Amino acid sequence: MKREKILTIDDDPDILDVLEITLSEYYDVIQGNNGVEGLELVHQKIPDLIICDYMMPVMNGREFCKALKQDTLLRHIPVIMLTGKGEVKDRIDGIEAGVDDYIVKPFAPDELLARIKMILRRTVRSLDANPLTHLPGNTSIMEEIQQCIESKKSFAVGYADIDKFKAYNDKYGFEKGDEVIKELARILIKTVREEAGTSTFIGHIGGDDYVFITEDNAIDKICKRIIEEFDSKVVTFYHDEDFERGYIVGQDRQGQEQNFGLLAVSIGIVSASSNNITHVAQVGEIGAELKKYAKSFVGSNYVRDQRKSNS
Repeated sequence: MKREKILTIDDDPDILDVLEITLSEYYDVIQGNNGVEGLELVHQKIPDLIICDYMMPVMNGREFCKALKQDTLLRHIPVIMLTGKGEVKDRIDGIEAGVDDYIVKPFAPDELLARIKMILRRTVRSLDANPLTHLPGNTSIMEEIQQCIESKKSFAVGYADIDKFKAYNDKYGFEKGDEVIKELARILIKTVREEAGTSTFIGHIGGDDYVFITEDNAIDKICKRIIEEFDSKVVTFYHDEDFERGYIVGQDRQGQEQNFGLLAVSIGIVSASSNNITHVAQVGEIGAELKKYAKSFVGSNYVRDQRKSNS
């Protein structure tokens, strides 16, 4: 059975020891000494829950939590803040930064364990993240697009999926297919963050379908890099003979034998500057149309809607 990972952050080694003793029987425990180190560990280990002290050097608990909650890929991770008795201002500051719960030092181990179990249960229920990639799922995607529409800001939505994926999955199996899906997720996260920062959004609709949302003026460069990165990885997905031949033999949806080309990525871009977008469904409809058009070309491609709205 999978054990949840808990990251504990405190500059006091005695507190870290107590937390280790309290939690290690039930959870895998990761430890950090300050907020900066804690953020690095979050990116490396992706914990299921974080316990951090409010008063820490380098970066305090409030600053840590605020930085965590600004990252769209990490903000779902619940945070329990450790505070001194009667430190009301610390609690108010923490609430504003996005803290999920508090516990006062010195704490009773049984109470801490009970709170952890409650928060983890609540998080599992509310989190719609994809279990394979841990990227936000459909509910979060729709909420993010709705927020962009309501903000009236310039934004663009990229709809990406993998061409020839079913044939590949049929021949190489689900395990290899999952590796391809995760590799595209890694490419999306790396590229979108490097080109447009952590305030962007990346979601996993399901299967080999993804969404990413960013500023309109950055998305073309992002798409070019995604295609370049994915195409450079394609060789690692195949046996040498299949890659050198340039296709695999499989069956189409009617059961007829057919040659299928190598995996590629197709992206359709829905731009708020090209369309009078008023609701989420509109974005999805245009995105599906554009992605279908991109898939009509050989190899990896991206297309954007060039039609200008009359309104």
